[in-house]
Amino acid sequence: MSEHVQPLEITRSVGTSRETRKVIFASSLGTVFEWYDFFLYGALAAVISKQFFAGVNDTTAFIFALMAFAAGFIVRPFGALVFGRLGDMIGRKYTFLATIILMGVATFCVGLLPTYASIGIAAPIILVVLRMLQGLALGGEYGGAATYVAEHAPIGKRGFHTSWIQSTATLGLLLSLLVVLGCRYFTGDQFEVWGWRIPFLFSIVLLGISTWIRLSLHESPAFVKMKEEGKLCKSPLRDSFGKWENLKVVLIALFSINAGQAVTFYAAQFYVLFFLTQFLKMDPALANSLLIVSVIIGAPFFIFFGWLSDKVGRKPVLMIGLLLATALYFPIFKSIAHYANPAIDQASRQAPITVLADPATCTFQFDPVGKAKFDSPCDKVKTFLVKQGLPYISQAAPAGSGVQVSVGEVKIDGYDEAALRGAVTLAGYPSQADTQQVNKPMIVALMVVLIIISAMCYGPLAALMVELFPTRIRYTSMSLPYHIGNGWFGGFLPTVSFALVVYTGDIFYGLWYPVVITAVSLVVGMICLRETKNVDLDTN
Repeated sequence: MSEHVQPLEITRSVGTSRETRKVIFASSLGTVFEWYDFFLYGALAAVISKQFFAGVNDTTAFIFALMAFAAGFIVRPFGALVFGRLGDMIGRKYTFLATIILMGVATFCVGLLPTYASIGIAAPIILVVLRMLQGLALGGEYGGAATYVAEHAPIGKRGFHTSWIQSTATLGLLLSLLVVLGCRYFTGDQFEVWGWRIPFLFSIVLLGISTWIRLSLHESPAFVKMKEEGKLCKSPLRDSFGKWENLKVVLIALFSINAGQAVTFYAAQFYVLFFLTQFLKMDPALANSLLIVSVIIGAPFFIFFGWLSDKVGRKPVLMIGLLLATALYFPIFKSIAHYANPAIDQASRQAPITVLADPATCTFQFDPVGKAKFDSPCDKVKTFLVKQGLPYISQAAPAGSGVQVSVGEVKIDGYDEAALRGAVTLAGYPSQADTQQVNKPMIVALMVVLIIISAMCYGPLAALMVELFPTRIRYTSMSLPYHIGNGWFGGFLPTVSFALVVYTGDIFYGLWYPVVITAVSLVVGMICLRETKNVDLDTN
């Protein structure tokens, strides 16, 4: 072993050195900034739908905004392939330095982008392109940072050390929410006009800080050792996915934990925000504030469960998290509805809304090109109910029947907006959640439970993924299943769940998406996933 590698190797075996702490800090801080850039879009989805998708109806605009949000997730696996290959061939340090520059520049450009009102259809197209560049960057960032930290970590502390990388996603979300909240406060009524641009433009400052810090880092000792021994992989893509021995591990990693972990993360820190603002009509500033408090309380649990996985193993912590998600999502979200908007919860119990109509006269409320006209009585009724955030039940009537709406005991034939407004008002359905009636401590407590479940699945994940694969193809092999899980299964959660709710009228129906995925991951993980906490990274 050369002198260049030996000091770091000794440090890894005996404890946490100053160099290792610097590695954790620099990698984590840069990744926090990158998650900040990526999550800004989710925090501002409602504003972005108005600025860039103004040519379609409101429901379609919000679905399109969520689809553009998901576009960044679609390309994350491709970023994993591109940058994972580079990371295994030229090194961890320079690869994830390149990813943060790409992310920062793309985010900054969103802040400069003209809106739909200025340049028409070109605005959302450019927005989606920038969003995809963000996804490519994040596809390379996470695998590089996790691998880099794990390969510096002392023996027996990989879970704890890599958990700091795991906490960066939550901290990046927290930073984005705080910046958005501050900009809302200081720009007031102008926030949706131009104030929303400030958080995106601010990313150029974060880019400068993170780039300066990362330039001072050294390459990981495991990569340096492998390079000096002439064992670098010349074809990481082929070796990772072209050989069944490794491809099998990639598939197990994807379906046993990454898919399930992804939906727990996005359910806890994104979907819950959409649920509060879109379905329960809570004031966005209040919803953001409650989520910020919940994230601050919940963030340390990512570190705790990473540390715990060093003691009891990765698999037990991960599997218990998936089990809790599968069992508790429906009761947790129903409790959130009860405490966030008690008036609508009580009204829906005492005077449920039912739409009785011939299914052939009802259209799914989604208009990709802004040309469809939802002008049947059934369409008009459902459009009204969706815009008001009112839960309803659809029932099929005989062919040729007209639409009938029941609000408790009150029955309305056909579409009569005045009669509908009167009936829902009389039944106690509010147009907005009453801020004074929101049980804030209970909402925070329930959101913290969601974050703790997410932390159980996410805290130990980086250590597990690094330990599953050999050093020569580690960056590539771990990045792809992680980003397919988080990019496709997790990234589409808000879009799919929101569309399911709009289609059925049941505000809880969208939860079936994460519940089914966590259940499948739990079963696959119990059967196929192996314990990895004692794996030697230098010989793996």
